[in-house]
Amino acid sequence: MSSPLRQSRAERTTNETHVIVELCLDGSGQGELNLGIPFLEHMLEQLKVHGRLDLGIKAKGDLAVDYHHTVEDVGITLGQCFDQALGDKGGIERYGCAFVPLDEALSRVVIDFSGRPGLNYHVHYPQARIGNFDVDLIHEFFKGFVNHAKATLHIDTIRGSNSHHIAETIFKAFARAVRVAVFLNPLLGKQIPSSKKTL
Repeated sequence: MSSPLRQSRAERTTNETHVIVELCLDGSGQGELNLGIPFLEHMLEQLKVHGRLDLGIKAKGDLAVDYHHTVEDVGITLGQCFDQALGDKGGIERYGCAFVPLDEALSRVVIDFSGRPGLNYHVHYPQARIGNFDVDLIHEFFKGFVNHAKATLHIDTIRGSNSHHIAETIFKAFARAVRVAVFLNPLLGKQIPSSKKTL
């Protein structure tokens, strides 16, 4: 008998945004992304496909003012979904690491679903904008994510001269690291992956 799918849904409503995220950790890369921010949709498509997650996101925000609120709140709501779907984290690998290249760019992402939020982000973008997307917002997305997924995340760009390539290697490496970390190891059963027996 197979284990039940690890699924969750979270909704966030503020004066600036309304975000709904639906997540299945045991997916195959399905789901619709409708955020009104094409570049972020493109990055989250990488998370979906390379993380083998079923991920649906609908977001409406004050985009006429700025993308900041929407990007941050999508990160927050996605983090909440991960926290819900992982539950007590019994049986997961917990840690994940991935290096991903794209042409001249190379990034490394390491994640620990530790229960302790933390972001170490060491990325240099040669261009400040990708189309009309401010690259500083990528940091805000991941900050929102870790605070609500209760994860420790290290993101490092090793090299790169094209900001789009750099961002894409980050999201692809994030996806692959997540895929490793949330994997249910049959040898662990329902064991919590910590010597403290809690996360």
